[in-house]
Amino acid sequence: MLIEKPWNRRDRTDALACRAHITKRVTAHTFRHSFATHLIEVAYDIRTVQELLVHRDFRTTMIYTPVLNQGSRGVRIPADSD
Repeated sequence: MLIEKPWNRRDRTDALACRAHITKRVTAHTFRHSFATHLIEVAYDIRTVQELLVHRDFRTTMIYTPVLNQGSRGVRIPADSD
């Protein structure tokens, strides 16, 4: 019987980056930031994003809003470029 060693956060993050064909070194925070940015891009309510990210202060969530003004120069999701 093979018992797998539990993965740590770094291993899981590396595996997710590999599956997404991301060659840069990323952290769990990178994925969190990307997720929040994507939610803002697809018009989720800022209060919903705040709640999902468990931000106490609304201003912390507001750091993701500048992407709204970038138009076609905005952040792209790696999966969208396939």
